[in-house]
Amino acid sequence: MDQQNRSDQMKNSVGTRGQGEEPAAKPDHSEWNQVYLAVVSVLLGPVLLVLLDGCSAVEPGRLWAESDGVGVALWDWTAFTIVVIFTVLQGALYYLPVGQVVEGKMGNQEKRLKYSLNGLHAFGVCVVLLVGAWQGGWLVAGSVTGRVLPLVSAGCAVALLISVCLYLRPDSAHSHENTTGGFLQDFLLGREADPRLGKIDVKQFAMVRIGFIGWGLMDVCYVLRGVESDSVSSALLLTTTFQLVYILDFLIDEDTVLDTKEFMEDSIGFLMVLGEYIWIPFFSSLPVYFLLQRPNHIHFLSAVPVILLFGFGFLVYYLSNEQKSGFRRNPHNPAYSRLETIRSPSGRNLLVSGWFGWVRHPNYLGDVVMMLAWCLPCGFCSVLPYLPALQCFNLLRKRSTEVEESCREKHGSAWAEYCRRVPYKLIPYIY
Repeated sequence: MDQQNRSDQMKNSVGTRGQGEEPAAKPDHSEWNQVYLAVVSVLLGPVLLVLLDGCSAVEPGRLWAESDGVGVALWDWTAFTIVVIFTVLQGALYYLPVGQVVEGKMGNQEKRLKYSLNGLHAFGVCVVLLVGAWQGGWLVAGSVTGRVLPLVSAGCAVALLISVCLYLRPDSAHSHENTTGGFLQDFLLGREADPRLGKIDVKQFAMVRIGFIGWGLMDVCYVLRGVESDSVSSALLLTTTFQLVYILDFLIDEDTVLDTKEFMEDSIGFLMVLGEYIWIPFFSSLPVYFLLQRPNHIHFLSAVPVILLFGFGFLVYYLSNEQKSGFRRNPHNPAYSRLETIRSPSGRNLLVSGWFGWVRHPNYLGDVVMMLAWCLPCGFCSVLPYLPALQCFNLLRKRSTEVEESCREKHGSAWAEYCRRVPYKLIPYIY
C-alpha cells in the first residue's frame, strides 16, 4: 500500500499524507497572486496578536485601548533577545552527537540528503535548562509569559531576517526549479526547497526545532507561571499534558516529517519561516495561554470523559498510522493477513478493512479528536481556545480532498470501489 502520513497540527504546518498518496509534481503557486501573498504575510502577525490579547480576562482589547496614556507593549529588546537565544540554542543542539542520522530525499547533486533526528534529545535538554533555571531562581517564568505579545513581534522580526538571508544566499539565485516567479513570490514562498547551513537542514530546523520545540517550551513556561502565581488549574494541567504528549509523539517519530507533502515539495520562504516562529508556538498553545489567563477548575467527573476522548483520538491516530505504515513496509506480515485489500491498476494495494475500512482518513480523525479534547477543558465562555481545533479540521478537510483527487487519478476504478465501500471521509456516518 502506498501511504506515508504524519498528521501535523497545523502538525498543520508540517503536513499530512493519506492512503495512496505520493509526492506530486512541483506545486503550482500561480494561484498565490501578489495581493493575496502580501495580505497573508502582513496580517498573520497582527491577527495572532489580537487573538492572544483577547484571552486576557482583565483587559481584553488592550491593543486598541490605552491605560494611563500608555498602550500595551508590542516590542521590547528582551523578547528579541529571548528569540535569538532560542534560535542559536536550537542550532547548537542540532549538533548533539545523539539520535539517528538518516537519508531522505534526493538533493540537487543527485545525492541523498542526510538529516539529524535528535529533536527529542534537544527538547529534553531545553526543558531541563528551563526548569533548572527557574528552580534555581535565575529565571522568572512571568518574565517570559508576560512578554507573549512582544515575543510574537520578535518572532516576526527574526523570521524576516532569516528569510532575507535565505533569499540573498548565492545558491538560491541558481535554484531555477524552485523559483515561483516575481520578487514577492520568491521571497514569501522561497526559491530553495533544501537550503542548508553547515549540516543543518533549514526546513527541518524550522519545522521541528523552532515550531514544535518552541510550542512545547511555551507550554512549560505557562505551567511554571501558573505555579508562580498560584493559578495552576486542573484544566491547565490537563490541556498541557495532552499537548506535550502530542509534541513528544511527534519528536519520537521525527523522521515522519521527511515524508510530508510540505517537506518533499515546497520551497522555504518567509511564510513558512514566519509560521514556525509565531503560528505553531503561540497559536497552537492558545488553549493553554487562555487557561493561564482565565483559570478553569473542572471536576474529576468532567475530566474523565475528556481524558477518554483524548485517549480515543490518540489511539485512532497512532494505530491507524502504524497499520498503514506496517502494511506498506511488509504486506505479507501475518499481522496484516486478515486485512482486505483492493488491487489498484498502479500495481499497489489499497486497504479496505481495519482502520481504513472504517473511514477513509482515520489518522486525520484521530488528530481532530485529540485537538478537540485539549480545548474542552477551557469551557464554553469563549470561542478563542477552540480556534486551533477548528483550523486543524478545516486544513485536514481540505487535505483529504487533495489526497483523494490524487488517488482518483492514480488508482482509477480501484479508488472508486474503495470510496463506494468506505463512504465516509473523516467522521463515521456523518462526513
